[in-house]
Amino acid sequence: MGRPKATLPLAGETFLSRIVRTFQEAGIGDVVVVVGHQAETIIGGWPSAHAGVRFVVNPDYPNGQFSSLMRGLDAVDRAGVTASLVTLVDVPLVAASTVRAVIARYRETRAPIVRPTRGAEHGHPVLIDRSVFAALRGADPEAGAKAVVRAHASSAGDFESADAGAFRDIDTMAEYERVLAELANCTAASENRHEITKARKR
Repeated sequence: MGRPKATLPLAGETFLSRIVRTFQEAGIGDVVVVVGHQAETIIGGWPSAHAGVRFVVNPDYPNGQFSSLMRGLDAVDRAGVTASLVTLVDVPLVAASTVRAVIARYRETRAPIVRPTRGAEHGHPVLIDRSVFAALRGADPEAGAKAVVRAHASSAGDFESADAGAFRDIDTMAEYERVLAELANCTAASENRHEITKARKR
């Protein structure tokens, strides 16, 4: 993508700042961001006044995504923590209402894994109960977390979501450009509706 994905502009924000804002709007007070490649660039570009965010550097990032998950898990695994929410920087369009729905589902069911679904698709964020932490730590790094998540997933934890952003990975420049165009169109349409409303009020 030409630069760290976390720093890519997205409708006046960046991928990372949008995700952090979304989680904080959903009531998450402790947001941990695990960084690896070009960590200094990502951390250095973060607004110092932006509270409630902890950065954790993963020097083992060449070993893959699973190593970053383990670093994040170590950062949040302390007394009083019952579960962890996990998402990827590739999925910046998740709505705060979806994050709140994941938390609500967990509080209702106490399912070990809670995640939004759309048919056979599984989206983000994924909530992982503390009871699964040990299984993750014992997982084969080559296989990653997927096998553990699947083994602990259930109909109680999976719930249908209409939030397209929970399932949209932005992995290529073409996809990124499509998202930018869609967001620009949505902004223009919203501004146009606002102008029409003002005209009617006059």
